[in-house]
Amino acid sequence: MFSWIRPRVLHLMRVPHDPAPPYGAPGSIRIFRAGRRFFTMRMVAWGLTQLIALAAIIFWAVILIDVEEQVHIQKKSRGLPPTLTVESFTKSMTDAVNPPTSPNQPEPAQPQLQPSVKRARTKNLPHINGFAGFKQLLVEMALRLPDWAFPLIWVFKITGFVIYLAQIPFTYALRRLDYELRWYIVTDRSLRIRTGLVKLQESTMSFANLQQVEVKQDPLQRLLGLADVHVQSAGGGSGHQGHGKGEMQDSLHTGIFHSVDNAAEIRDLILERLRQFRQAGLGDPDDHRDHAAGITAQPIPETTPPNTDALAAAQEVLVEARALRSSLSA
Repeated sequence: MFSWIRPRVLHLMRVPHDPAPPYGAPGSIRIFRAGRRFFTMRMVAWGLTQLIALAAIIFWAVILIDVEEQVHIQKKSRGLPPTLTVESFTKSMTDAVNPPTSPNQPEPAQPQLQPSVKRARTKNLPHINGFAGFKQLLVEMALRLPDWAFPLIWVFKITGFVIYLAQIPFTYALRRLDYELRWYIVTDRSLRIRTGLVKLQESTMSFANLQQVEVKQDPLQRLLGLADVHVQSAGGGSGHQGHGKGEMQDSLHTGIFHSVDNAAEIRDLILERLRQFRQAGLGDPDDHRDHAAGITAQPIPETTPPNTDALAAAQEVLVEARALRSSLSA
């Protein structure tokens, strides 16, 4: 089923083709992926979210069935209630929490309680009557609804459940494709990182500007055997905090190999190729592209002797041109 959903999701999200390798020797290309446990962790979080949503749907469906049954019983016993108004709704909520006393029965004298006893009784009230009072409030509200209200509510409930079922394969495909479309490509002269599905991000860094390679690992990654490899180029910082989220964001001068299970291998490979690159003195890859395109020109040495034969021929042509002009003017 995923093979059928995959191309449709990619087309819907307008995801470009696989990235081309950065500049470097074809035989030096190495492609790395995020760790398998990273995908497992994300799928566990997705599964818990789906279970919580399903539990909420079932909970409200059971509450709705119970409230509808109580409404039918009470309507048969005491007839149809008046139309719902602000005053009647407020009174019904008050009566559900504190039932009124009989008009002929005097209210019992309230004993004077100490403040500590009052606080204890007030603290226990929601624990005793919380769910029952909430359900009674729903019944009192539903008693004043028209007869067509419950069928309409059920239509919304069924529609929500259908939407819930329909989003399961789509959100699963998003999570899986976000894992599969993480590209970490390293050559002997540069590296390229592409991540994201909804928000695509691709960066290319030359070894000529590379300054630092470090491995970072949080407690959860340490538990799962994962780590991040941070590659920093010239002028880069350590990142900045996201607004209101407290998450480390990638800066323009930092590339991150997110949640890989071979962080030490990637770090050692980049450091070794960076060392070879600097020893070879290859320079920036853009210079090599300009040379291949024929942009650079070969300067003429200053010590090149002038061509005397060409100069003599030019002088003869000039003399003949002057003689021709004088004969024509005469």
